[in-house]
Amino acid sequence: MSVSIAVAGKGGSGKTTVASLVIRYLLRNGKGPILAVDADPNANLGESLGLSPRQTIGSIIATFNQEKINIPAGMTKEAYLEFRLNDALVESQGLDLVTMGRGEGAECYCYPNMLLRKFMDNLAGNYAYMVMDNEAGMEHLSRRTTQNIDELLLITNHSVKGVRTIARLRELVDELKLVVKRESVIINMVPDKIDPLVREELGRLGIEPAAIIPLDEMVREYDLKLKPLTSLPDGKATGAVDALMSQLLMERAHT
Repeated sequence: MSVSIAVAGKGGSGKTTVASLVIRYLLRNGKGPILAVDADPNANLGESLGLSPRQTIGSIIATFNQEKINIPAGMTKEAYLEFRLNDALVESQGLDLVTMGRGEGAECYCYPNMLLRKFMDNLAGNYAYMVMDNEAGMEHLSRRTTQNIDELLLITNHSVKGVRTIARLRELVDELKLVVKRESVIINMVPDKIDPLVREELGRLGIEPAAIIPLDEMVREYDLKLKPLTSLPDGKATGAVDALMSQLLMERAHT
């Protein structure tokens, strides 16, 4: 059964970077095959992984809604949509990518929503791990995919506002009645140590970070040069993510 890891957080918190470094860890430790799912409408996970999506799920479904009267004879609507959805899959060695993209038109996710869930569930079953880079509102998590989320990584930058966003995301998980086996809060891009004001807000909200990722110049340089983060050498940020993932997977193995 595929292990599902979802990454969510405030815009600008570096969640795509964290998702990429999680995938880097899994690849380097032989945990593949891995399915990367870019569920953020501002899709850039592919760029961070060095993969280029040909189409998005959103554009395929929008086209399907417009063209469903032209479905080939002898083919059901369900079979035709599944056939088309496979065009969104970008394959590479040990790592594949599917990009959700933006909904295009009022009907975009209405009719095919159940079929999309089925497609994603079947797709995820072919992989040892699925890593989803999610939008802050987590709407895709409520409408999609697998029956539960094994690991939800909630990313905040080094700010009081970011910490408060994480608290609201936790509330949203309950409101959406998502099945989440474990939540882990990660503070990203910490310059030296956590500021006392951020520490105070964490205490007030009862949040204990599972990991603190230092600000890492190598990450910024790779992003600037559009180099895949999966090829990053060992450093401060990769070390923090590697330690977190090693701990999480070790604990999973003993449960």
